Amino acid sequence: MKVTKIHILGIAGTFMGGIAQLAKAIGVEVTGSDKAIYPPMSTQLEQAGILVSQEDDLNFLGNTPDAVVIGNAKSRGDVAVEATLNRLQPYTSGPQWLAENVLHDRWVIAVSGTHGKTTTASMVAWILEYAGLEPGFLIGGVPSNFGVSARLGKAPFFVVEADEYDTAFFDKRSKFVHYHPRTLVINNLEFDHADIFDNLAAIQTQFHHCVRTVPSNGLVITPNDELNVDEVIAKGCWTPVETQGERQADWGYELIQPDGSEFSVSYKGQCIGVVKWPMTGVHNVRNALSALAAAQNAGVIVSHAVDALSEFTGVARRMSLVGKVTVEEGGGEIIIYDDFAHHPTAIATTLQGAKKQLNQQTNSKEKRLIAVFEPRSNTMRMGIHQETLPAAFKEADAVYAFIDPAWNWALNIEQFSQPVTVAHSYEQLLSDLTKELRSGDTVVIMSNGSFGGIHQGLLQALQTLK
Repeated sequence: MKVTKIHILGIAGTFMGGIAQLAKAIGVEVTGSDKAIYPPMSTQLEQAGILVSQEDDLNFLGNTPDAVVIGNAKSRGDVAVEATLNRLQPYTSGPQWLAENVLHDRWVIAVSGTHGKTTTASMVAWILEYAGLEPGFLIGGVPSNFGVSARLGKAPFFVVEADEYDTAFFDKRSKFVHYHPRTLVINNLEFDHADIFDNLAAIQTQFHHCVRTVPSNGLVITPNDELNVDEVIAKGCWTPVETQGERQADWGYELIQPDGSEFSVSYKGQCIGVVKWPMTGVHNVRNALSALAAAQNAGVIVSHAVDALSEFTGVARRMSLVGKVTVEEGGGEIIIYDDFAHHPTAIATTLQGAKKQLNQQTNSKEKRLIAVFEPRSNTMRMGIHQETLPAAFKEADAVYAFIDPAWNWALNIEQFSQPVTVAHSYEQLLSDLTKELRSGDTVVIMSNGSFGGIHQGLLQALQTLK
């Protein structure tokens, strides 16, 4: 049956909001509902002309959609889910809808891994765009080079951020098993999502399922120094594999600037170019190698791909500059960044890149790196990473944290190597920061949520003190 009308439950998420935009682009009538919606997704949906209602508004059923697309944040007991089931209304998941209606005739480039999916997928999409290929994409963030998180693009290429989280309440396979990529990037693999996976082995099984779907004329791209990924490949792989890493990898690099803002790229031991860009951190250099490998597999000339990366401008909420506030005569500043990091490894690599960038500045010894974070993910709230968190903040000179009292969870403050300030309300955290920040501070605010709007709140509070 041809689907001409859908309603999306949980439309405010980046993935489901992207599904909405893609459906609209292929001519489907789209509506959606959610409990809360805010920029950038609210802006994108409004621009696409997609009507959004409250999560418990059941009027969509009276509009007789051909299918209800249910996001994985929805579960049994949800009012709209129960009404959908009780009415015998046809329903599907976002990944399944995407596979059947968009990806089925595309060359899919899927970017997976615990860290770096959004940034790497954005790099791949930009390289293909730079090469004039006009790819489609669905990314869990907003690439600055495009300004939107999803677009239909032109055949054959489609870049998708391939998430290992489960598909829906009725389909507990990882999202990425639906995508059937021809090119698969696996950036890294650690234990995460403790709310749905019992252990690392369970996650590796899902990655193995994804690897099994890649055709033998495709390509799998992996790091050359990740045992957890090697174990996935060892379970069975029928596709050529290329590796990326610092040494003895198919795709290698050499830092020209310590912060990763300039580096040379080699392929099969031969230098093929230099990337000079606004990004920092060795993790982003490694992301770039994966993107270059994927782009070459899609037919892009490597030298063109290197040139494209030099014009890559990043992703919203990945070390995005919130603002600078001059706080004293002579130009003393406080600089505020926003970052999505919410896993100890991501926190560590983000702060390492920020510290190296800081160390390259004049009078760097007089400047501080201030980490502000919210352990908001389900895994964090379960206390899974409680023991490894202190070491993740090694590069920070001071740490400020928001801990919701309802989480029944506490930081091991004595394990941190720097001063730690804990607040139990956003208001208290903002007050503490406003009082304690000083000229020369670089502030990195890290959360996978809105963090109570503290980014702009802090900027405005500091500006009033000028």
